[in-house]
Amino acid sequence: MKFTIQRDQLIDSVQDVMKAISSRTAIPILTGMKIEAREHGITLTGSDSDISIESYIPAEENGIVNVEGIEAGSIVLQAKYFPDIVRKLPEQTVEITSDENLNVTIRSGKAEFNLNGQDAEEYPQLPKLQTDDSFEIPTDILKSLIKQTVFAVSSMETRPILTGVHLSLTDNKLKFTATDSHRLASREVPVSDTTIQFESIVVPGKSLNELNKILDDTEETVEISVTNNQILFRTRHLNFLSRILDGNYPETSRLIPEQSKTVFHVKTKELISSIDRASLLAREERNNVVRLSTKENNIVEITSNSPEVGHVSEELTVQSIEGEDLKISFSSKYMLDALKVMEVDEVKIDFTGAMRPFIIRPENDHSILQLILPVRTY
Repeated sequence: MKFTIQRDQLIDSVQDVMKAISSRTAIPILTGMKIEAREHGITLTGSDSDISIESYIPAEENGIVNVEGIEAGSIVLQAKYFPDIVRKLPEQTVEITSDENLNVTIRSGKAEFNLNGQDAEEYPQLPKLQTDDSFEIPTDILKSLIKQTVFAVSSMETRPILTGVHLSLTDNKLKFTATDSHRLASREVPVSDTTIQFESIVVPGKSLNELNKILDDTEETVEISVTNNQILFRTRHLNFLSRILDGNYPETSRLIPEQSKTVFHVKTKELISSIDRASLLAREERNNVVRLSTKENNIVEITSNSPEVGHVSEELTVQSIEGEDLKISFSSKYMLDALKVMEVDEVKIDFTGAMRPFIIRPENDHSILQLILPVRTY
């Protein structure tokens, strides 16, 4: 195997693929990165038991040459050393060669590294997914779907199914839902030109977080294919494969209250700032509890009290308050997490009493929903 490649291109691909490589894997060869050279380009692969990432660097694209002098072949290199070597090479081009004894030479300028490689034949074959059953979605929309839901997955392994995000595609609507049983986040987007439907798959939150980091904010589309136990996200130069979690995801629709007793319309930024200030004194407590109570003339009082630290209260004028008076306590962290991913100027909050879940939505958009359970305070 032999090729000369632009170092910047190589660094980008290596960084993407590293997100799937773990030093704590039961299969030793998976601590390495597979490099495959073919006449039309180079493919890098990294994998652990949960996710696999393939990054492709075409030899030439849009008249720009990325890789030249390709002699086909493949090798597995120690991921512990290879990324740092590539990052610190002196010149803009890198020559990588391997011989029949699996010895690899990496040259750039006057620097030369010799590494022991491993046989690429021993690297597990990634499952090939049938991409006939696939649908497409713009990358920027997929990124916002992930961002607006994945933060609400559970970090507790006691109920593994809740560490994932629930996906469903029915009637040309793709819906992401996440819950840790104290809060819930969901977002729905239309998907055109597809006949595919699935009721319920659950993708690990960790996988979606890594995917979100790798994807660029572009209008280009991501192709998504689903099988029984895997989901594949494909872009022009990237294949991102994740396992699907086993088990039944709880029925979340019945958690969402049908009617409300008190409704606020409030500027998102002002509410975030106010809760953020109140939470400064609530840090000692496990839940960072903040209390909210309604007053006259569209005024809401936000308070926090920590016996050892002190007390804070602030009055916030909201756009409007409809319905009954309300006193409610909630986790400031959950509230801030939910408000920060909304990305809207104004939100509507529906309350159904002091001990019932409340719902936050953008003022004019029902496709995004955040639900939070209040905290009992006596």
